[in-house]
Amino acid sequence: MAIDLPPRSQLVHDALRAAGIAGDIVVLPDSAATAVLAAEAVGVEVGAIANSLVFWSDDEALLVMTSGAHRVDTVALAERLGRGPIRRATPEQVRAATGQVIGGVAPTGHPVPLTTIVDEDLAGYLEIWAAGGTPHTVFPLTFDELVALTGGTVGKVD
Repeated sequence: MAIDLPPRSQLVHDALRAAGIAGDIVVLPDSAATAVLAAEAVGVEVGAIANSLVFWSDDEALLVMTSGAHRVDTVALAERLGRGPIRRATPEQVRAATGQVIGGVAPTGHPVPLTTIVDEDLAGYLEIWAAGGTPHTVFPLTFDELVALTGGTVGKVD
């Protein structure tokens, strides 16, 4: 068990270790609930932040791991995926699907695996950072680790 991690972050830590990912969860003194705040906190450019955005489409949660430098084009993404309309999940839907709160959603540690899309532009960074289950926790990993961890489909999201 990792020392002094919030319970949600401990679940993420355990999932990372089970997946063979060595990056440690960092507990930040201030919130990193946005890509800009997270980038400032860890000293990287905003594009190296893997934002975990939860949407609702075809009666299920859809996790989009996007570069912090992008906005998701939900209309174009729905067309590319052959899905119905993609809408932002409500805070209640996010919590139900992930067990985590908006601003701290990790790419793993959810009650059940989520259909996941990974922004192809994250591949341009040697190291990326993702939320660790709370707005005050983050962890580093590689693009390939993110794809393997989430079982995600790589594609264009903006």
